[in-house]
Amino acid sequence: MFNVNSAEVSTIRRALLSVSDKSGIVTLATCLAALNIEILSTGGTAKLLKENNISVIDVSNYTEFPEIMDGRVKTLHPKIAGGILGRRQLDTAIMQTHQIQPIDLVIANLYPFQQTVADPTHQLSDAIENIDIGGPTMIRAAAKNYFDVGVVVDPADYALIISELENNHGLTKATRFALMKKAFLYTANYDSAITNYLVKIDETQTHTKTFPDKLTLQFQKKQDLRYGENPHQQAALYIEPNASSISVTTATQIQGKELSFNNIVDADTALECVKSFQEPACVIVKHANPCGVALGKHLLSAYEHAYKTDPTSAFGGIIAFNNTVDKDVAEKIVANQFVEVVIAPKISKEAEIIFSNKKNVRLLVTGVWANTETDFDYKRIPSGLLIQTHDDKILTAQDLTV
Repeated sequence: MFNVNSAEVSTIRRALLSVSDKSGIVTLATCLAALNIEILSTGGTAKLLKENNISVIDVSNYTEFPEIMDGRVKTLHPKIAGGILGRRQLDTAIMQTHQIQPIDLVIANLYPFQQTVADPTHQLSDAIENIDIGGPTMIRAAAKNYFDVGVVVDPADYALIISELENNHGLTKATRFALMKKAFLYTANYDSAITNYLVKIDETQTHTKTFPDKLTLQFQKKQDLRYGENPHQQAALYIEPNASSISVTTATQIQGKELSFNNIVDADTALECVKSFQEPACVIVKHANPCGVALGKHLLSAYEHAYKTDPTSAFGGIIAFNNTVDKDVAEKIVANQFVEVVIAPKISKEAEIIFSNKKNVRLLVTGVWANTETDFDYKRIPSGLLIQTHDDKILTAQDLTV
C-alpha cells in the first residue's frame, strides 16, 4: 500500500480515453472498469475497448453532439473542456447548471504527425490531416488543472497509474504534478515538429528549404553527469525526443561505470569516425583525438592495426567498431590494454563474459546503422548556432593531390 495522506490523492471517478498509440490501452481500461471508473472514449479507441467487452460511453453520446467533419470535431465541446478544466471547489455550481460532469483522468496521445512526415512518399495534405487539434486541447487542459485531474500521454506510465489506482483509487499530487510536466513537454515537442516541418516548405508547396528561417529544438535530460570537461564544471546529458540516428546517446550500456562528460565526447568522436567505413574498421580515441584508425579483413586485424599505430596513447582510450565484437577481439583488448569504453553495433555473449572480468569497462551497443545520415551537425557559439549537413563524403586516392 502507498503510505500517503488522503488529501493528497485525487479520486478518479470518470476517465476520458482517446489514443492514437493503442499499446497497453486495453489493460489500462480493464483496470479502470474493474474499479468502477466510468470510461468516455472516441472513435477507434472506443471501438477497440468495446471489442474487448469493456463498458464505454461514446463521447458523442455523452455530449449529445455527433462527431463531424470526418472526425475533425469530436472532443471540442463544453462538456469535455468544462469537465476537464472545472475547478472542483470554485466551479461546482456552474458545472451543475450546465450539466457538466467532472472528468478526473485524461489518457491521450496524438495523431502520428512525425511518423507521417518521415514517409518520403507523403503529401502535404497527409501532414495537415495528421495535425491533431482536439488531443492537444484535452492534454493541455488536463495538465493545467493537474491539482484535480491526472493526464497520461505515455503508455510507459500505465503501470504506475494502475498501481496507484488499485492502491488509492486515485492519483497522488506528486504523480499528477510529474505527469503534468510530461504532458506539456509532449505537446511542446509535437508543436515543434509541426513548426519545423512547415517552415521548410516554400510558397509553392513543392520545394523544401534545407535550413528553415526559424528552428525550434527540443531536448530531454537523460542524466546528470558527475562533472563536466573539468571537475569544477557541472554537466548533464540531454537527448532529442524520438531520436532516430545511431549515436552514443541512443546506445544501450550493458556494463560498466556511468559515462562521464569526456567519455561521451570521446565515444562520439570514435563512433562517428568508424561509421564512415564499410570494411571492418576500428577507431581508438584518446582525449578527443583519434590515435589509431585502421581497416582489416576482420575486426581483430583492424583492432591490431589500430592499436599498433600508437599503443601508448591507446591506454585508457575509447574503442569503436563497425561490426560485432566477438570473443577473439575481446580477448585481445583485455590482454593488450586498459580501456574506458568499447562501443559497437553488437557485442557477442562470449565477448560480454570476457569483459565482465573488467567491471569498470563501459560496454555500449548501438545497433546496426544505415550508411547515410540525414541529421544536421550543430555547433553552439555564444548567442548563436552553426548548422551544416552531415559530412558523409568518403575521400579516395583520386581526391588527393601529392
